[in-house]
Amino acid sequence: MPQAQANGLTIEYDITGPADGETVLLIMGLGAQMTRWPQGFLDELSSRGLRVIRFDNRDVGLTSKIDSAGPADLPAVITALMEGRTPDVAYTLADMAADAVGLLDALGVARAHIVGASLGGMVSQLVAADYPDRVLSLTSIMSTTGNRTLPPPTPEAVAVLNNRGPDPHVDLEGYLDHAVKGARAVGSPGYPAAAEDIRARSLADFNRSYYPVGFGRQYAAAAASPDRRPKLATITAPTVVIHGAADPLVPLAGGKDTAENIPGAELIVIDGMGHDVPAPLFAAIADGIQKAVERSKATVT
Repeated sequence: MPQAQANGLTIEYDITGPADGETVLLIMGLGAQMTRWPQGFLDELSSRGLRVIRFDNRDVGLTSKIDSAGPADLPAVITALMEGRTPDVAYTLADMAADAVGLLDALGVARAHIVGASLGGMVSQLVAADYPDRVLSLTSIMSTTGNRTLPPPTPEAVAVLNNRGPDPHVDLEGYLDHAVKGARAVGSPGYPAAAEDIRARSLADFNRSYYPVGFGRQYAAAAASPDRRPKLATITAPTVVIHGAADPLVPLAGGKDTAENIPGAELIVIDGMGHDVPAPLFAAIADGIQKAVERSKATVT
């Protein structure tokens, strides 16, 4: 796959769809490689005439790793927040938003439709707030605002974040079994993935890149980030918020809060959807993105 130099990083990316299509930039979530945007979903978007860019965030996949920062100290981050201090983290979500814009710069893309899932949704919100002249539309999927009064994840979903399973270099089968358990804990109850599909996806992830320390630093970046609601209020791009009614990791209240704090945002709630992008929902999620695209065209004078 191609690479670009942006924001001091080497960023791995790929492009699907017609060269003359409007550009959609996909930003993936916590610790997840760009391949977690499945090829079938890319094909769904490109079939609608969209040019789709996906990329590995910093510290994930084949993009540069911030090795010099060392492992994140999550307990220290939480303690600092509880004491009203600014946590010491390797980077912030704002830095990750700058990476996304830097990639657009490197690829010569003046403006794009920004789409983010989960932590990627948080990053996409900051792209829309901090770089409004680069954003045609925003689609925030299964994400939230940083409002600390919102309902928490289920205990089972929290366990998925906090227990990464055995080291696959030592116990690959145990790692894959754990991946199935984790995917089932946060996934869509209305569209459960087959265990063999989860194992195959997780094995492909491992073979492409296994770097758990990057997950920890991204987790710290999200935990340390301030409430985004003041910034969300400044977003002017046409916005669609997509959220699963059955999301155990980022409860629906997070999606509602996002839509309520972005002027003119449209909320789409999908029954049976949890915290993933299952194949039976590719078209429904793409419909939401296309709504944002069409709304941006309507605003052009």
